[in-house]
Amino acid sequence: MKNRLSGVLPKVHLWTDVVLLNASFLIAYLVRFDAISDMPDNRYVNLLLVSNLLWVLCTNLFKTYRFDRFSYSINRQTLSVLKTAVIHGGMMLAFLYFTQQGESYSRQQFAYSYTFFAITAVVARVFMLYSIQIYRQAGYNSKTYAVVGKGELAGMIDGFYNDRKELGFKKCGVFEVRGHANELDRLEHFLEDSQPDYIYCCLSDMDDSLVKSVIHVAQRQKTQVRLVPDFRGFMTNLASIEYHDMYPVIQVNTKPFSNVEEATVKRVFDLTFSVVVMLFGAPLFLLLMLVVRLSSKGPIFFLQERSGRWGKIFKVIKFRTMYADSEKFGMQHSQGDHDPRITPIGRILRRSRLDELPQFYNVLIGDMSIVGPRPLYKYDVDMLMAEAPHEFRKLLTVKPGITSIGQIKVGYASTLAENVERLRYDLQYLRKYSILTDVALIFQTVQVMVLGRGR
Repeated sequence: MKNRLSGVLPKVHLWTDVVLLNASFLIAYLVRFDAISDMPDNRYVNLLLVSNLLWVLCTNLFKTYRFDRFSYSINRQTLSVLKTAVIHGGMMLAFLYFTQQGESYSRQQFAYSYTFFAITAVVARVFMLYSIQIYRQAGYNSKTYAVVGKGELAGMIDGFYNDRKELGFKKCGVFEVRGHANELDRLEHFLEDSQPDYIYCCLSDMDDSLVKSVIHVAQRQKTQVRLVPDFRGFMTNLASIEYHDMYPVIQVNTKPFSNVEEATVKRVFDLTFSVVVMLFGAPLFLLLMLVVRLSSKGPIFFLQERSGRWGKIFKVIKFRTMYADSEKFGMQHSQGDHDPRITPIGRILRRSRLDELPQFYNVLIGDMSIVGPRPLYKYDVDMLMAEAPHEFRKLLTVKPGITSIGQIKVGYASTLAENVERLRYDLQYLRKYSILTDVALIFQTVQVMVLGRGR
């Protein structure tokens, strides 16, 4: 008997969010108005009704609850509900503005409502995800699959599900293509006996006629067909399928952030985070400017040409950490903590990474990102181009960042070995980018700053 629970989870999420939205509104309502006697009239009830209607509209427009077990993950669910909540809040503000009722409602209550809702909605998703994973690992809510074909592709499919037990897929059979005259009859009997929910066709083992036959038989057996092309040679380039009219086209993304939506999200995050840091960090900026000025002669800021995206040269801005006449030492590359060119205050700034703060200006003007491989001086560029040219060119496909995996793990590289090690770490970022990865790396960077572990 086939599993019939696939459409339940989106409905559970919908009703959970509706309950949490209303509960958050009520909690904020009670927090904002201290006593029952102080509560306003029924206008808030009408506002809550509008809020529910707009939530249903937003979730339908942005397909908040359209997902399957493959796309059901913490990252996607969190981003989806937060995006919808932000848009819903904007629509509520627009409603109040156009109905000229904005002054009639408490802004504090409005802010509390969305804060409570965002927190509880994310917590609810985490709880549901892990509950479902435990449920499926126990053998319930499972799906079955069969494979047509053998070899490496078939092994790749099996490996995928073996590594992801939480998806709840169980293998129920393998159909080996033999090229016999009775191939179609054998296939029909195979599907009747195994009754898989999904059948994976390894296209490298099948011709067009057999693929068509599989599709026809699967239609009669109510089995979903998934075609697996053999393009393992460029899987690491994040291949995706587009449709030009009715024709599927495999797109190989040769650079990160090829997706417009992904690039836009990263840029919006960079701009928002930079503006917040520069506004709230203004007193610290002014204090550090004064400290650098008084610590030694020379300018407050240090500007240096660095290599950016696609090798474009730009000027990075930092708080000066070296003596103004440091060129007399004749060294082109940082010598780490023992570098005689670094001022005493400069050592503190480097270990705490506070010398990097002015680079938020580079982010604002578009030369850099918050998270990305470090922008390198010509000396380091030449070194890496000689040692690992292909891998280094991959780093040039994205904007350099204020912080990165390599900067956290290695820090300032003073040798060829450290430069290559940092390069390897930064390449990991290109393979597993997400906005939550950026947030996690920012928190790790703050930890390095607070503990003074920067190098």
